Amino acid sequence: MDQFTLNLIVIAMSFALYFGIAIWARAGSTAEFYAAGQGVGPVVNGMATAADWMSAASFISMAGLIAFGGYNNSVFLMGWTGGYVLLALLLAPYLRKFGKFTVPEFVGDRFYSTSARMVAVICLLVISITYVIGQMVGVGVTFARFLEVSTTTGLLIGSAVVFAYAVFGGMKGITYTQVAQYVVLISAYTVPAIFISLSLTGNFIPQLGLIGGYAPTGGETYFLDKLDQVVTDLGFAAYTADTSNMLNMFLVTMSLMIGTAGLPHVIIRFFTVAKVSDARISAGWALVFIALLYTVAPAVGSMARLNITTTFWPGAVQGETFSQPALSIAEIDSNPDLTWIRNWEKTGLLAFTDRNGDGLIQYFNEPAPLTAANKAVADANAALAAAAADADKAPLEAAVAAAVTARDAVLAETNLGGRSLAEQGFVGNELTTVNNDIMVLANPEIAALPGWVIALVAAGGLAAALSTAAGLLLAISSAISHDLIKGALKPNITEKGELLAARISMAGAIALATWLGLNPPGFAAQVVALAFGLAAATIFPVLMMGIFSTVVTKEGAIVGMLVGLISTAVYIFLYLGWFFIPGTNLLPNTPAAHFMGISPAAFGPIGALLNFATAYLVSMMTKAPPQDVQDLIQSIRVPKGAGAAQAH
Repeated sequence: MDQFTLNLIVIAMSFALYFGIAIWARAGSTAEFYAAGQGVGPVVNGMATAADWMSAASFISMAGLIAFGGYNNSVFLMGWTGGYVLLALLLAPYLRKFGKFTVPEFVGDRFYSTSARMVAVICLLVISITYVIGQMVGVGVTFARFLEVSTTTGLLIGSAVVFAYAVFGGMKGITYTQVAQYVVLISAYTVPAIFISLSLTGNFIPQLGLIGGYAPTGGETYFLDKLDQVVTDLGFAAYTADTSNMLNMFLVTMSLMIGTAGLPHVIIRFFTVAKVSDARISAGWALVFIALLYTVAPAVGSMARLNITTTFWPGAVQGETFSQPALSIAEIDSNPDLTWIRNWEKTGLLAFTDRNGDGLIQYFNEPAPLTAANKAVADANAALAAAAADADKAPLEAAVAAAVTARDAVLAETNLGGRSLAEQGFVGNELTTVNNDIMVLANPEIAALPGWVIALVAAGGLAAALSTAAGLLLAISSAISHDLIKGALKPNITEKGELLAARISMAGAIALATWLGLNPPGFAAQVVALAFGLAAATIFPVLMMGIFSTVVTKEGAIVGMLVGLISTAVYIFLYLGWFFIPGTNLLPNTPAAHFMGISPAAFGPIGALLNFATAYLVSMMTKAPPQDVQDLIQSIRVPKGAGAAQAH
């Protein structure tokens, strides 16, 4: 059976499972649509929460980020798992005891203000819409590669699948579908990791293989030492190298932590359990289920990095990096185990070019001076080619010659493997594009694993993207139907009318998400940075103050959220462009240009501090919250049935 047919069968089977669950768990009331009737058990909710959280970013992108960023990108592991600890300890049980369906509803009641509720709706919509773009792009990429359709077709198929089980099932259908999706995605992530760990380290437990020996050379060299040796030979930073900016790393970690704890689609999962204690227990189970993937991710990333590097430098498998020539184009086209290279080349996520015409693909870290010199040569040649036939070409030819001479000087001065690039005949890095997002999806193909494993990974990537997309779309739908329509525009709407509005809102949100997936405003990483930064700067602070402070007023909450929202968005847009439109950034997105070294992805905690400070300052200048609101705050922090302390 060919790989395409196998992919089609496995993906079709997973979709049939999702559809069957959606029909079985169709929502019949607003309580079932928003919160699954608040009857979900803690283990089931923990598994559904893990699937809701482990998005395309976690499944597809995180290992790629770790693969090419090494230790620096461990912030994703620390931040995302740490966020669940905060959620379990500080938010989930109290929000469940409050007994409402949505985050804006809590904000509106706690801060006794429809305006506060509407500001929370705005923050929720901005966060959820930006985050869902990455999920839809992930669906398109996965379909495009494994079902050999266009990205547009893939997106439309994915949108139809989400529509089928989310619009009709609501939270009830989504919950049980996410349980199935978790089983699919965790299997798809760990099974290839086990195979690859066995081949590279001889250990079937990837977490132990990461710190074990390198099997192809007898295990005498540690796996990470081998990886460091290969990547440094090629001019890259050591994989295990420490960060150069600990402040930025700390702030990025904090942004991911409090951003996770403030993501609306994650928080609403804790409204689905029957009891307050179940909210805390389900958060614990969610951490367990998430850990099954997150502890494997460093092994997946590092092993993928070594596999793709040794594919292009075959001598590095058992000997020195340059002990054999680089991979040849003839080998790529003739070896069945390398067909993945041409397949991924079609997607645009992998690209190479034979710059020196030797038929080999030399992959290394091209230094900035060489990049600039190669560009100068290309620009000079382009100017010569564009000149009119009767133009005086002597100056243009002289410019080409000067650019080539300058590049030759750079090549003579740049060493790689103990010899200059000029001596080796290299003129620049020839593996020009390796997108982070292909590392997990292509990993089984790179390692030449069986076809059923490749098909399983395809189904897992789709499960990860679709599960999170469904949660985000439900958060958007709930904000529109429950908070905007019922909470402000039409308070007397019937339950039947609200359920219809919820389903229409969900359909509209899916249409918007599909359009944004087809026309993304920027790279997925940029959009995700905005989502986490805004969640950290807006939702997390207002929930913390709403639960643990009796002095913050409605005016303080509203102004605090607006300050957090605007300051974080402006800082991100200064470096990444206004609404991510290329060329509109006012400052270059480089470490040297960042204020105090703080990158756009690290600004969330600063926005949160501004939110807290503004809220308390404004609260000091406005009338204290009503006594009944203060009593409400005290009551949600007291365990049910607790009495007064007794003397003994």
